[in-house]
Amino acid sequence: MSAGPFPSATELRTLCERLAETAGAIALEGRGRRVPEAGTKSSRTDMVTEFDLAAERSIREVLKRERPGDEILGEEEGSSPGSTGYRWAIDPIDGTTNFAYGLPLWATSVAVAREDTTIAGAVRLPALGRTYSADLGGGATLDGRSITVSSASEIQLALVGTGFGYDSDLRRRQARTVAALIGQVRDIRRTGSAAVDLCLVADGSLDAYYEEHLNEWDVAAGLLIAREAGATVSDLSGGPVHPGSVLVSSPRTHGAMLELLGRSRGDGRDG
Repeated sequence: MSAGPFPSATELRTLCERLAETAGAIALEGRGRRVPEAGTKSSRTDMVTEFDLAAERSIREVLKRERPGDEILGEEEGSSPGSTGYRWAIDPIDGTTNFAYGLPLWATSVAVAREDTTIAGAVRLPALGRTYSADLGGGATLDGRSITVSSASEIQLALVGTGFGYDSDLRRRQARTVAALIGQVRDIRRTGSAAVDLCLVADGSLDAYYEEHLNEWDVAAGLLIAREAGATVSDLSGGPVHPGSVLVSSPRTHGAMLELLGRSRGDGRDG
């Protein structure tokens, strides 16, 4: 990376890829040796393992060495203040439940923003050997190959991803939305990782994805990758996207998804 405080977006993208791949390898190697012991965070179903912690620490160590002064926001260790105007958003294992149960759909997500605009990001799926990445204006790739969103235009034929929160009452409300939506689209998928879902929209494997009550570290890299792959991005009401409300889809299904979600959420819309 070039010297000085203002590296190019391409250089930062390369660093995101390296950080995500290294941390993902640490988690994957640990998971391969033994079943992780899992604790919990926000609820009894919100899992965390020692490998989440180890993977995040590996990223923080590199950033403190190579990007001193940058702010770091991580899922496990919170926020470290910075002075450069750059902020890193780290999710060492997005999909910890999948990870703990030996399912392959989990990811390490790393993104960097300057003055609140995400300019580079990478999502590594260690168990599948995939790396998605993007930089602002530079397009999105999967393992170095350019990717684009699907050309889906009929909402009835759209494959839609979603996810659920950890609070039991919130899950029930979200399940009611799915129940109302599922007869209007081809089918619903729930991978258990927002970062994975966003990348699956980016490469055309999903036509749309929506979720609420996420965090910056869950979506920062994936949203950039989806945007750069040509996805239309908004909140669930059509306004600016934010971690609490995310809809990402192929451009020609976005309006129909907004309409369906508005009807499906009804009076119970939350956030």
